[in-house]
Amino acid sequence: MRDKFWGVSNLVLPLLLCALSVAQAKQEQRAIVVNGKSGNVPSVQVNGRTFVDPEGIARIASGSLGFQGSQLVLTVPCSAAAPASSSEPMPEPKPHTGLSQDFMKAGIETLAQMREWASTLGYAIQNGYGVTESWVADYREQAASSLRLATAAASTDSDQNALQLLNHEFDAVTAWSNGLVEAKKRMDVGKYATSPGALREDPASQKIITCGRFLAGMIASSEFHDDPSCH
Repeated sequence: MRDKFWGVSNLVLPLLLCALSVAQAKQEQRAIVVNGKSGNVPSVQVNGRTFVDPEGIARIASGSLGFQGSQLVLTVPCSAAAPASSSEPMPEPKPHTGLSQDFMKAGIETLAQMREWASTLGYAIQNGYGVTESWVADYREQAASSLRLATAAASTDSDQNALQLLNHEFDAVTAWSNGLVEAKKRMDVGKYATSPGALREDPASQKIITCGRFLAGMIASSEFHDDPSCH
């Protein structure tokens, strides 16, 4: 909040000094309230008008008085400018305990990369396409890169807990992928080609699918929850 400035014409002080010497002037102490703070300041009445000492106002408001061009400038600090009720302690903001927006965005992207990795590899295995370690490594690195971004974005306790589950899912997809690559080397993937549902019904595949669905729903809810499928 910017300091409040009250400008008073430089004619005020000469007027006050003159007012003290004229017959019409009547000097007295007057109670003044400035932004909830009260005190007595000298004042004079001249021809029915009341003039107060600006230095007294500055003292009550814990401010300062100075010159700025042709004006007297009364500066009131922010603390003094606040209403009296603001002296009561403000409640501390509650810490954000859910998933942060940055982590949610990075987490969804990580899941998408792992899904593309697994689905592309599964399709290649089922249809008898050539599968090499370097080919699979490209998909794995894309998912790993997204996971690193999610790790950097994790800022709340819920983020950290959800990140552990994302890491578990990544490890599960990695183990599943490595197993299929080794099976392809041994020419031991024929069963997946003859039975369209064999690969999907494999326990490791089911675990990955179940955890992936859970993580997608959990992240979308912006609140952390746990599930055995991700352990």
